[in-house]
Amino acid sequence: MLDDLGRLLQRRRHWFLGTWAALVVLGAVLGGSVFDAAESPDTSRGDSESAQLERRLEAVDPEVELVVAVFSGADIYGVDVIGQAGDVMYEVRELPDVVEVRDPWTTGAQDLVNADRSGTTVTVEIDPTVDRDRALAAAERVDETLRRVAMPEVLVGGPLLAEEAFADQAIQDAARGEGVAIVVLLGVLALVLGGLVVGALPVVTALGAVCLSLLALAGLARLTPVSEYAVNVVTLLGLGLAVDYALLVLGRFREERAAASGRTAGAEEPAAVLGRTLATAGRTVLVSGLTVGTALAGLLLLGDPVLSPMAVGGLVAVAAATLSGLTLAPALVAVAGSRIPAPAPGRVLGGTPSAHALLPRLARVAQRRPWPVLLACTALLLLLAWPLLSLDLRNSDARSLPRDSEPRLAQAAIEDRFPEQAPTPITVLVDAEYTSQETADAMAGLVGIPGVADVMLLDPIPGDVSQVLVHPEPDAAGDYDGPDGQELVRRLRAADLGSDVLVGGPTAELVDTRDALADRAPVAVLVVALLTALLLGLLTRSVVVPVKAVAMNLLSLGATLGVVVAVFQWGWGSSLLGFDSWGALDVTTPLLLFMFAFGLSMDYHVFLVARIREAWDDAHTTRTTRRRGRTPDPRALSDRAVLTGITASGPVVTLAAVAIGIVFLGFAVGELVAVKEIGVGMTVAVLIDVTLVRGLLLPASMTLLGGWNWWLPGRSGSGDPERADAPSALVGRGGRAR
Repeated sequence: MLDDLGRLLQRRRHWFLGTWAALVVLGAVLGGSVFDAAESPDTSRGDSESAQLERRLEAVDPEVELVVAVFSGADIYGVDVIGQAGDVMYEVRELPDVVEVRDPWTTGAQDLVNADRSGTTVTVEIDPTVDRDRALAAAERVDETLRRVAMPEVLVGGPLLAEEAFADQAIQDAARGEGVAIVVLLGVLALVLGGLVVGALPVVTALGAVCLSLLALAGLARLTPVSEYAVNVVTLLGLGLAVDYALLVLGRFREERAAASGRTAGAEEPAAVLGRTLATAGRTVLVSGLTVGTALAGLLLLGDPVLSPMAVGGLVAVAAATLSGLTLAPALVAVAGSRIPAPAPGRVLGGTPSAHALLPRLARVAQRRPWPVLLACTALLLLLAWPLLSLDLRNSDARSLPRDSEPRLAQAAIEDRFPEQAPTPITVLVDAEYTSQETADAMAGLVGIPGVADVMLLDPIPGDVSQVLVHPEPDAAGDYDGPDGQELVRRLRAADLGSDVLVGGPTAELVDTRDALADRAPVAVLVVALLTALLLGLLTRSVVVPVKAVAMNLLSLGATLGVVVAVFQWGWGSSLLGFDSWGALDVTTPLLLFMFAFGLSMDYHVFLVARIREAWDDAHTTRTTRRRGRTPDPRALSDRAVLTGITASGPVVTLAAVAIGIVFLGFAVGELVAVKEIGVGMTVAVLIDVTLVRGLLLPASMTLLGGWNWWLPGRSGSGDPERADAPSALVGRGGRAR
């Protein structure tokens, strides 16, 4: 079928390119609307205790949006400040959608002023009944007005402005990362592949995939809300995967064209070459797309309100990249034709078979000393994974914004100079009336719980419930959501307070998220591992190869996450990367990296083992294996097949890894710490995977196993296809039945 598709693409190349051109134009014009339509996802889990508390409070006492300003650097009651600041506060009160202002100049709120009167905070409440856009507009008017207070330092922040800064920075980082990646990628590919035309082919394929993905998301946004995180994932994965697939098709085309050069050229020869290209490389692209898609689908099993939209965006990107790899890339190859140069022999990065390339060189080292290589690589990967033992996961807030972001500076100023005004992290909702004995007993019980510094009963709210704020004792780092704060939430929920209570707030929400992910993550990982192993087993017709692939991927991913912890949680190299560590990782980063990196690792594994399997089959369909009546040694044949397959596909994998590494590095230079975590993590994952894992571990393990690599239950243990029960006995070149 793929052979026929290749022939059709050669004959109808202009029609296919015209269709893609129309899709790209539509994607550029209509797909851009998804940036406006995308929404910030609701991070609360509907079935969690913190979400239940939030819904109950929202029904009787809707939460207001706050703008918080910090003024410092002069005496707030100085003659040149007090009158002018009071006038500004009255102006703020008159702004549309402002419902309350607390300040020391007009309300006498002395609790907002520091001890030496050199600074104060001001809180402005926005009408909770207005929608987000209107609330944001009101916050911006408040921001502009507050800056007129005659104090040396004015910092304006708050949750609403922090969320908006986070979203804006994510879009800026994505746009900048994409632009940098495309320019650098085009230059590198043109240099390596031997010309601007051939270098532009993978980039054009990637842009087509991204435009199609955005068009699909724009259509989806008309039916259901689309997360702004999905847009970032589309850009990240769409570029990377489409470049990989285009390079695979291009490399195989150059091989098939070179092999056909000795045959008599006929009218059908170009179509035949492209047909053979898709029959082999196209099959690998299809299996790879299914494998990566399966890994991303695992995120949907978690039911997380943040990860699920990312998974949707990732699945859209994978589908678009696979489609572009099977149609757009071959059509571009068909049009470019003779303008695609033959590869220069002996290049380390040429994208075509070469014994001098990186992976074949590493494979020869691994095959000469398989045990030392296997043990050394495994030990190194375990050492890199060691920082995972100290993994600390938190929800991203203003602390993950760029170091010069004003909402982040405002929050830091409040925590440092006005710690008593820092947001209270824990809310307890008592199912009893405000003046009841049950509420009094619950408060008395709360005071006695270890870790509680103070409790405060808030003003009465409608309904037969009472709202209590719990102030925890500060931990060593002064973090409200650190391990001590999370443990306090668990103690509050386990305590017998005499009546039914709900415990919520940011720290409780973090606890609920971590517990839910911990419960569902093992199932999701297991399902992803089994499904990807099944797909790889169908491709290789082996049980051993998929099991080894999953084991090696787990080692690789553990090492990747360990490096990310060392960099972003411990702060190693933070100055080099231009960020300030806040002592934790975003709670979604490990699983997101796991699924992304697992899918891409299987992507490269498919590239390699497809050619190794092909070489293994070829070794048993030639008469040379039966020369002089000798039975071939399965171990020797396996070693030869491994080296042949890696020599054939290794350069493509290496070049693809360099290309996708450039894409991820483009995002690593962004300002948002959460985006940096993904960009750096994926770059590290690709680097580890293409050197230690695919370059050394894979050939070393396959050398040690020999013919057992191709074992199937009920068939020969040696994997020798010369025997009647061998797994390859009925299989010819490329997996086709004889």
